[in-house]
This record gives sequence, structure tokens and C-alpha cells, in this order.
Amino acid sequence: MSEVKVIAEIGCNHKGDMEIAKELIRVAAKVCNAHVAKFQKRCNRELLSPVEYATPHPVPANAYGDTYGAHREFLEFTLDQHRELRDECNELGIEYSTSVWDMTSAREVTELNPTLIKIPSATNQHYDLQRYLCDNYGGEIHVSTGMTSRDEIAELIDFYAEQGRSKDLVVYACTSGYPVPFEDLCLLEINRLQEQFGDKVKYIGFSGHHLGIAADVAAMTTGIIGEERYGKGKFGYIERHFTLDRTWKGTDHAASLEPDGLRRLCRDVRNIAKTLTYKSEDVLPIEQVQRDKLKWKASADDGKVVNLAR
Repeated sequence: MSEVKVIAEIGCNHKGDMEIAKELIRVAAKVCNAHVAKFQKRCNRELLSPVEYATPHPVPANAYGDTYGAHREFLEFTLDQHRELRDECNELGIEYSTSVWDMTSAREVTELNPTLIKIPSATNQHYDLQRYLCDNYGGEIHVSTGMTSRDEIAELIDFYAEQGRSKDLVVYACTSGYPVPFEDLCLLEINRLQEQFGDKVKYIGFSGHHLGIAADVAAMTTGIIGEERYGKGKFGYIERHFTLDRTWKGTDHAASLEPDGLRRLCRDVRNIAKTLTYKSEDVLPIEQVQRDKLKWKASADDGKVVNLAR
């Protein structure tokens, strides 16, 4: 069984502040014991049309600028700042990564050569962007499948196979919403991805935007049992948005875990993974001690059953 890694999706929860971003890395690494700290990279002039750039944020209470474009620019870090964040991750012993939303961002982040680059659900049909990564980046490419039809997912997997990169591909079961109600998490989609594509990709993962951590443990359990059932489709990653304070201004904070939530998730993922096995022998050594002391058995002298308990 592969180790299941937890990705702390910091995204834009740093509020455009490098010191907050570094504190999020530190807490994810040292308090929560997460495996990856992940950000986002966008070139907003490329990603947004002039009208979209100049339009006010749809939720003014979450806005960091007078227009949506200004809001997004306020939250954006430069390539040099991302390099600084990567170095901070290296110093603290946690993997650095980022999602890329456009071609410019893909080119820039490729220069940093992280161990993984993420394609968010919003841009998983942007094939020029993904072709660039296939041709110019040698690490794992992670792709979320929120708001994506089954036909589109199949075409996506075929694309990576045609590019010769499907064995570097990690595909996430995901429902896009902030936050997502439990009835819309659809965790059995993990098994569908395993059954249909598990022999083609490197790992299956789960990207959640729900409340609490119970569903993440269920997702991992579903994925590991799926590995056993189908003999393919290793479950490798859980991704959750991460913040220092869920009441902060911004779209993602309400669907994020605070430090104690992420800490408990990382703890539970490691512990539950140990439980998902068969017994290696009929009576385990830990049981033999109790069997010798407690198990009912026939008396040697008269055949009567005696209780040896305590």
C-alpha cells in the first residue's frame, strides 16, 4: 500500500501577504505534518477578458479590490515570490507545489521544477496548457475533475496517454462547490475512476471542499478498498483547502480546514491507513496473550468446559 499524502491547499488564503503565506507553510509542515503545501498561480490579464477584469467582484464582502481583476492581482504572487515560498518549503521539510490556471503561469512554475503541478477543475479542458506541461515538465501532473462530464474525463485521460504522460498523471475525484454538502461529495466516484482508469494513471486522489474531516477518511478508505477490489488504481492523495482562520475574508476560507482540523486529518490518514489490512495469521501475537488467558476450552481431566478468564 502506498503512503497517502495530504496536500494543504493554501491557494489564495494568504490574503496576498507573504508573511501569512510563510506562516501557513510553517503550520502545515510543523504543526499538521502535511506532505505538500500548495498555492495558485494566475496571469490575470491572460485568464480574464477585459470585461471580466473590469467587473466588480460578485461578492463585495470577499473583494480585495474595486474590480475582479484588481482583486485577483492583490492576491497574486510574482514568480520570485513563489521561488521564495518554494525555498521556505524546502527549509521546513514540506513539498512545494502550485496550481496553474493559464499558459504564462505554467511556463513560470515549470522554471521552479516542483515535484507536482496541479491543473484545477476550471482549466482541465485547456489542452494547450496541459500539452505544454507534458512537453516541458517532468514531474507529476495532477488534475481535478470537478464540474467535468464523464466523457470529458475519458478524453482527458486519453490525451495524457497520447502524450506518453499518463503514468505521471494523478486524477482527483472532486465536486466543485464551496462548501460542498455531504450528499454531493459522491465518494464512490473514486471507485469509478479506479475501475475505469486505474491501470492507466499513476494515482487516484480526492480533492474535497466540504466541512470537517470524516469524509476525507471515508474517501481514503474507499480508495484503498478500491485498490484491493480492482487490483489497480492506487489511491495516493487527499487535498484540502487550508487556512489559519475560517472567518477571514475570501471565498475559500469557509471550505478550508484550520490548523487543528488539518493536524487531525493528517494524523487520522496515517493511522487509518494502518488498519486497512487483512490479518496476517489466524490469531495475531497481540491476541495470543489474551487467548492464553481468556479463551474457553475443555478441561484436560474431565472434559468439562472451564473459563480461564482472569
